[in-house]
Amino acid sequence: MAKKDTTKEANRPVTVSDHQKLNKKGNAVNEALKLPLGDQFETDLAEILDGDSEERGETVVIALVDCDEFMHINDDFGHEAGDKVLIDTGNYLRDNAPKDAKVYRIGGDEFGIIFKGLMEREDIFLFLNDLKNNYNVETPDGVRQTVTIGMATAFVDASRCSELIRKADGAVYRAKVGGRNKIAMAREEKMIPKTSHYTQDQLQRLSKLAAKEGIGEAFLLREALDLLLRKYDQAGK
Repeated sequence: MAKKDTTKEANRPVTVSDHQKLNKKGNAVNEALKLPLGDQFETDLAEILDGDSEERGETVVIALVDCDEFMHINDDFGHEAGDKVLIDTGNYLRDNAPKDAKVYRIGGDEFGIIFKGLMEREDIFLFLNDLKNNYNVETPDGVRQTVTIGMATAFVDASRCSELIRKADGAVYRAKVGGRNKIAMAREEKMIPKTSHYTQDQLQRLSKLAAKEGIGEAFLLREALDLLLRKYDQAGK
């Protein structure tokens, strides 16, 4: 029986930048697939969000597709076997994506899909569920692999590129914790006000950073807290 990876969720990349760093180690996979990479995913998504898709009534959805327990493939069968799984996965996603969707290799063992068009969000969810169920990539010993998918919808879940990606990544994380081989949608987040848990110096620096980046303080706090929780929430398991 393949050994279970108990550290992946604790150490899994959170941002596109994290995945890009992993991509530098995956040139063989990139060269074989020739898919656009994580930086292009972010660039294309930002351009779409800054465009007129909302006014035109187009549906914009992103999906992050994460290979389940991928580390054991490299550990048990070697990196060439791991590369083959990634290549087969990328080809599967590209071959089965609808015409209004574009597939990217975000990095590591994660892929991204941008849907833009007249497809309804519910139909995209059903499509992704079928994509997950029909995923037929195997390891050298013939064991069928699985993927976990998180999706987020532009202008509903978020309107900023980084926030939308964070929402989709959060959906992946919830689905992973829920048992893997699942698909999850971004969910509404209940907000609470800042409290006296922050020092005056921290709040002043936060205010300056928000003004410099042109984004809200609450967004920065949510991003920082997500990074902190991701680092520690699996440490004791």
